[in-house]
Amino acid sequence: MRLITRDKSFYKTFFPLLIVISLQNLASMAVNMVDNFMLGAYSELALSGATLVNQIQFTLHQLVAGIGAGVAVLGAQYWGKGDIDPIRRIASLGVKFAFVGGLIFFAATAIAPAGVLGLFTRDENVIAEGVIYLRLMCWTYIIFAISNTLVYSLQSVETAFIGTLMSVCTIIINGCLNYCFIYGNFGAPEMGIKGAAIATLTSRTVELTILLIYIFFIDKKLKIRLRHLFNLDFTYLRDFIKVSMPLVISGGLWGVAQAAQTAILGHLGAAVIAANSIAGIVFQIFAVFGLSCANAASVTIGKTIGSGRLDMVRPYTKTLQVIFIILGVVAGAMIFIFKDLIVGLYTISDETRKLTLQFLTILSITTVGTCYEYPVASGIIAGGGDTKYPAIVENTFMWLFIIPSAFLSAYVFKFSPVITFCFLKVDQLLKCIPNGIRCNRYKWVRKLTKDI
Repeated sequence: MRLITRDKSFYKTFFPLLIVISLQNLASMAVNMVDNFMLGAYSELALSGATLVNQIQFTLHQLVAGIGAGVAVLGAQYWGKGDIDPIRRIASLGVKFAFVGGLIFFAATAIAPAGVLGLFTRDENVIAEGVIYLRLMCWTYIIFAISNTLVYSLQSVETAFIGTLMSVCTIIINGCLNYCFIYGNFGAPEMGIKGAAIATLTSRTVELTILLIYIFFIDKKLKIRLRHLFNLDFTYLRDFIKVSMPLVISGGLWGVAQAAQTAILGHLGAAVIAANSIAGIVFQIFAVFGLSCANAASVTIGKTIGSGRLDMVRPYTKTLQVIFIILGVVAGAMIFIFKDLIVGLYTISDETRKLTLQFLTILSITTVGTCYEYPVASGIIAGGGDTKYPAIVENTFMWLFIIPSAFLSAYVFKFSPVITFCFLKVDQLLKCIPNGIRCNRYKWVRKLTKDI
């Protein structure tokens, strides 16, 4: 069998999705990078405080991504089948679940911000800065949960450009307001980390407004109306829960695991927190195409199965794996080549700079694995209908190996932060083995659509 398919319909579906979703994710991540960079230039303490709050955002993002992925997996198969009404109903369910999740995060962080941040570090100064940031950021959680789920709904029918437009507007607004409110430019008061929070809250609100205007007045595919979102229709509830719940649970546990990782590194000092934050943002920027492959592959495979073209699943899968590896190698090389240049842009201590460069060197290697194993499990396999496998493999590695080994490294054996960081990232290479085996056995191909 050829490693690269010649079927033109594959490329017409996958690459437009990949490019648009990547640009959307890049713009979305750039919002965090703008906060990260501007706060890093303002104060390392402010950067560390915002980093802790962003970990809460990441945990919510993982939960919402699980809900959204469930919408996308089911929606893509119905899209391939040419049946739109079920997609609207499934999207409505997704929005409701996401709203509840966002509301829970809002309530917890609004009621006890210091207590939540205290889970990540003992540094009172970092917590104090984080509380200032969190008191405003908590309002973004409900907004983000709704907008992100709606974006996944649109992706399931191959409408992804609005997410890119939305994210570009967000970064422009966020960047301009950050410049005004963090440093006190153009007559605005100098508010530091509070200014960054105001900028992000404003940009997220504009982001949701743009999305709702497009969905209600411009979109010609789903034709969602307000009544669809509020309608209590449980026709596809069982299917939605069956598909999305493993992803939601996995995303939640993964978010908790990342929070645990941040807590492990956070208790090693403010310099380690800042270095991990910078390295993480740089990784996400350079690996954006590899990570976005998961969304694009999920829709591509789901649409293929839904349309009944099961004979094309194998050649598509082979081609996708080759693409994943190529993108991973390119991303890893870019991180290694540009790491010194990027770190030089930050106003940070020598200790933080040294740690950041060491972390990025490690990531330049593990990124190759991440860009393969993640889109294989969460893209190909989950998009094919088997959402339990990625949930199982991700959390098995995380909770039975990564968290225990990193904890022992940091607290028992007192290894350096660099060694501990290695333990936190090595699973990105190890998971390539089971994911590659599972992917090429094709037991994950399942038709999820039904006739009502």
